[in-house]
Amino acid sequence: MTYESRITVRGYELDSFGHVNNAVFLNYCEEAQWQILRKKNLYDYFFRNSLILVVAGVEIRYIKEARVFDELVVRTRLKREAPYLVFHHVIRHATTDEIIARARIKTVLVDGERTPHDVPDSFVE
Repeated sequence: MTYESRITVRGYELDSFGHVNNAVFLNYCEEAQWQILRKKNLYDYFFRNSLILVVAGVEIRYIKEARVFDELVVRTRLKREAPYLVFHHVIRHATTDEIIARARIKTVLVDGERTPHDVPDSFVE
């Protein structure tokens, strides 16, 4: 299943060259992830079970620049790679459908003792 999030590029996200700063793309991915957690009620599951979803690794590829007021679509797929939950993001320009960036963000659930927990299959079904 693919999830979609929409984002409008804001002026304060630009660098001195007038396009979105590279680090901001990680914020776009994070926003998409939070929307998915909310939609699937996963945040509540984490809270009830005293679990925290932490980032274990990030791979990102910048393909094309994005500029102020561009409308972007973040399309996200989830994949379970025990014990990890991996978010695969493709950021596209909403009008041209050109790929702006791709990211793979590996996360893991940990408890208060920092012990990893396997991600249930139902998270990605």
